[in-house]
Amino acid sequence: MKTEGSKKVDHDAMVSPSRFDKTGRSRATSSRWEVRRLNQPNRLWGSNGVAFGPDGRLYVAQFLAGQISAVDPATGDVEVIVPMDSPVQSPDDLAFGADGSMYITDLVPGRVWRRSPEGAYTLVSDEVTNPNGITCIGDRLFINEMKPDGRLMELFPDGGGPVVLTEGLAMGNAMQLGPDGHLYYPHMLSGQVWRIPPDGGTPEVVAEDVHQPVAVRFDQGGVLHVLSRGVEGIVTRIDVHGTGSRALVHSGVVGLDNAAFDTENRMFLSSYASGGIMEMHSDGRTREIVPRGLDGPYGVTVDLGGTVYAADHYRLGSPAPSRLASPAVSLETSREASRESALDDEPGTVTTAAFLCFSHGIAADGELLHLTSQYGDVHTYDPVHGTTRNRASGLKQPLGIAVGPDGSLVVAEAGAGRVVAIDDNGTITPLAEGLGHPVDVAFDEEGRCYVSDDRLGVVRRIDDGETVTVADGLGAPQGLAVLGDELFMVETDHRRLRAISLTTGESRIDAEDLPVGPPPGVVPRTQPALFAGGMPGMAIRFAGLAVAPEGSLLLSANGEGTVLRLTPIRTGA
Repeated sequence: MKTEGSKKVDHDAMVSPSRFDKTGRSRATSSRWEVRRLNQPNRLWGSNGVAFGPDGRLYVAQFLAGQISAVDPATGDVEVIVPMDSPVQSPDDLAFGADGSMYITDLVPGRVWRRSPEGAYTLVSDEVTNPNGITCIGDRLFINEMKPDGRLMELFPDGGGPVVLTEGLAMGNAMQLGPDGHLYYPHMLSGQVWRIPPDGGTPEVVAEDVHQPVAVRFDQGGVLHVLSRGVEGIVTRIDVHGTGSRALVHSGVVGLDNAAFDTENRMFLSSYASGGIMEMHSDGRTREIVPRGLDGPYGVTVDLGGTVYAADHYRLGSPAPSRLASPAVSLETSREASRESALDDEPGTVTTAAFLCFSHGIAADGELLHLTSQYGDVHTYDPVHGTTRNRASGLKQPLGIAVGPDGSLVVAEAGAGRVVAIDDNGTITPLAEGLGHPVDVAFDEEGRCYVSDDRLGVVRRIDDGETVTVADGLGAPQGLAVLGDELFMVETDHRRLRAISLTTGESRIDAEDLPVGPPPGVVPRTQPALFAGGMPGMAIRFAGLAVAPEGSLLLSANGEGTVLRLTPIRTGA
């Protein structure tokens, strides 16, 4: 195999810290491609439960990353406190006890942890199913379960079994002690807010017909704020101890998850759908403390009009239009623009469609977009009309997707170790079986199908139901794309882009130091595929690759939350 080296290209001069590189100086290297971000890095892998710690910083649980970070509200600085390789797998909410201990709900494995002020971890309980909402009242610890017929209970960090206060929660979530001494908590499925005395008693409904409640929070004046997990980012203010009047505020933050008030009564919001931390004013205006962005991205594609789409787990996102994102803007122009306005000119993202849940694979097809979901579904989404059509269900971890020469949808079904085709009637036909962990699929100009396997380290071609090895000994190949007579693949273990000639079989390394996978030096554990109730567990990290109409490549840099455009460097021009 023939391999070529690479040299460093300063693809953008902006110094932007990210979850992959806190210095902001890491750059992809290539002698063949100009590499440029289409959106700003995301410093948080989603933002779920938030709580102010004893040091005045806002602590943020990041379910998708399996880590917890502390945010300085004044500067936006982010520090990882509970790393990916800690005992905590999927932190969803957190609270602080009177002694400064951090208590964490670990959703997928069903555990509750205590992290001491010195950083030691102790398992408080593994007898909870889908633990989510958590709060401390002095030295007392309370949690609830995010499932139908869930429980609200008190746990005892120093020993002893849980005490159930009440059952029948319709998907519990973030809760808090109210000024009246009651615990307030949402029923996500029924659109209600309930309360119960912390020593037990009869629960009672406080509010009904609340828009998609996901968290309840009291401000310093005792007004109840109920966050909605919906598209509009609605916050419902309820005067529960006075007239009972309500006021709705639209924050515009998709997928609100939690909130915290500081001592000055400033409200800070988190979003599971796009990460970041926002301060929300009383009229709904928001100010970014930590900018939002892509939680993945995972699969990436581009339509004929040049619009880039990324499958981003909880939503379908796109890099926001920007002069820096245009391939027509020269590198020198980008440098000059970044010098003029620093990070303000770095483009963000927009939500094209929310709640195409657990979407990882994506392929454009004319005006339509085809997506795979970790629920085991394949959908076709029409961005023009905003409609979704289900194409298949019951698949096991479908990931990469492509449109075959006959118009069928070809899917890498990772959990079943096979590649399948789905016709217009929803009929599923296996094209290749007995594979290891197929991740992505791509077609060449002759209509031949290629599949990557990130566990076996191979890329194969499917010929009439049989597979032929195209390349082996690879470092976890994932995203695939064919450009001309070359097959490109993302080797996520080595963080590089490899090209293979489909005519000669020659191989070369086209780019290195790609921000894909976990941060350097971190080896996350294998995450459970499901948690109780059959819902998908942690996201499968998937670095997608696609070809743009003008001949560039698009790569989902899931280590930092960006989409990269790789434009060929023209030599001799």
